[in-house]
Amino acid sequence: MPLLHFHLVEGRSDGEIKTLLDAAHEAMLAAFKVPRGDRYQIVSEHKPSRMIVEDTGLDIPRTGNVVLLQVFSRPRGEEANALFYRLLVERLEAECGIAPSDVMISVVENEDAHWSFGYGRAQFLTGELGGKKPD
Repeated sequence: MPLLHFHLVEGRSDGEIKTLLDAAHEAMLAAFKVPRGDRYQIVSEHKPSRMIVEDTGLDIPRTGNVVLLQVFSRPRGEEANALFYRLLVERLEAECGIAPSDVMISVVENEDAHWSFGYGRAQFLTGELGGKKPD
């Protein structure tokens, strides 16, 4: 956790996707200070006509290389989120050739009770993952 869901225009090779996921994981580790094995990533590929990412009036140029990332996470704070945004675009540009203007990120915050990692238990609440124990 966090859970990273990438939306990409179809056409990247498996190697390109692996490099993208690895770069994003490294940025997440640095910004959010989670354990290395804390890796949950999903890639959804879309036909170009099924993915529209415009610039919200900010005059941001987009290409077919666009990456839309949804991050589902416990609250991390504004500084950690801003650091993640910066590290992610730096790594994607350096390692994948993706322009910073082609990266859009949305963070969706949720609470400990909203996570079950298996066995039908809320591990943050049961104390199995260092979260708070139930009253």
